[in-house]
This record gives sequence, C-alpha cells and structure tokens, in this order.
Amino acid sequence: MTEVLLVEERGDVDWVTMNRPKSLNALNPDLVEALATYFESLYRRHDRRIVVLQGAGRGYCSGLDLTNGTADRDWAKTAPLQAGMATQRRIGDIYRAMRRCPQPIISVIQGAAAGGGLSLALASDIRIAGPRAKMNCAYIRIGLTGADMGSSYFLPRIVGMSMASELLLTGRFVHADEALRIGLVSHVVENEHLETTAQGLIEHMLRTAPFSLRLSKEALGFAVDAPSLDAAMAMEDRQQILTSQSKDHIEAMTAFLEKRDPEFGDK
Repeated sequence: MTEVLLVEERGDVDWVTMNRPKSLNALNPDLVEALATYFESLYRRHDRRIVVLQGAGRGYCSGLDLTNGTADRDWAKTAPLQAGMATQRRIGDIYRAMRRCPQPIISVIQGAAAGGGLSLALASDIRIAGPRAKMNCAYIRIGLTGADMGSSYFLPRIVGMSMASELLLTGRFVHADEALRIGLVSHVVENEHLETTAQGLIEHMLRTAPFSLRLSKEALGFAVDAPSLDAAMAMEDRQQILTSQSKDHIEAMTAFLEKRDPEFGDK
C-alpha cells in the first residue's frame, strides 16, 4: 500500500505489515495515516475476508514515535490545542476503524507492543504472540494518563477490571507467558510458527460463509457493550434470521449432509 505499510493479498486474506523495523514500527504520521486509511477502506470491501496485522523485523509496534516532531517534548508548548486534538483523533481513527470493519483481524505479535502498539493488538479480534513478545500501556510512563487509544475500553473487556487497572496504572510490561495466562493472547508459539498458527485459524474461518463471518464479528462487537442478556440475544436473533435467508446457509447445510466442503457464492 505504501512504503511504511505493506499489504499482501493472499486469496481473500490481507497480510498487513507495519514496515518501520528500525524504529520497531513506531507510529509516525505516515504510518498513522496509512493504517487509518487502510482500515477505513475495509468497511465495504467484502472481497477481503480476514486481515493479519504484523510488524516487520523484531517488533510489532513500539507505540508513538517519540523521535518524530509531532511527539517532541516541546510540541505541547507550541502546537495549538485544536491541532493536538486533531492529531489525537486521527490516531484514534485507526482503532475505531479496526472495530468497525467486518473482517476479523488477527494480530501476530513477535516483539514489543507498547502504547499505541498495544492498542492495535487490543483492537484486533485474535492475538497470537511469540515467546519474546512483551506489552505495556506505556502512556503513563511518559507523563500522560494510562488510558489512551481505547486501552481503557479494551483491556477491562479482555482481562477484567482488576488486571486492567494494574496494567493501566503501572505501565509495567506483560510478557508472553503472563499474557497467555490472563487471556491477553490466545496462543504463544515460537516465532517461526507464528505464521503457521495464524494460517490454521484463517483456514477455519475461510470454511465459514462470508456473510456469517462478518455478522459474527458484528454480533460480538455489540454484545460486549450490551446492557443486558436480552439485548445481546436480540442481536443474535437478528443475525441468525438474516443468515438463514442466504443461499450460503443452504449450501452449508447441504455440504454438511453430503460430507463435502461447501462452495460459497457470497462475498
């Protein structure tokens, strides 16, 4: 897509690589804009079914690029308040778009995921880590609040309020083994097996009807904020009736009974 964000289409799956390895893929203005533009473009792109997000080199994403002018220590003294808010909101557009897009997102974390990089992982649907992965809410360690870029929203929903409070208030690193134990990631494998592990999950998802996969992500997104069981089940009822009217539902049922792989027509 750009020099800082590489997009490789493998069939219906996008393998997206943040490509600033010398800075551990830190978020500079070019990478922020590339990520926001890419994820915003996915909303109506039903030809893209799944996204894998990863970092080039030995890191996933080390957060905001503190060597860049927009993050310079004197920036807050000189930049107008409105400009600062506009920058903040544009970075935040990445995470909003990741949750809004219908494609499941798998994050492959082989190294550091800090600050805004951690939020990229949190905004993903599935997280796979290598043994040297480490993650933290870095914001509080540079004199900001511990809550930024959706971290105060995502973390309690993933690891619970007590652990989220500990991570947000201390900024300490969580390493791969602890991340697996607290449910921050679902798999920890050697770096050479990260792609294979992701591919195994992809193959399971590609066996599902495209419409069903999209609506399943949508239902999960609504359910995590649902005020009651009834509200969550109302969304489930809607999704089931919608998918039950599709040709791919009939094909999936027929293929199941005939003990063969389904051939889906929907995109």
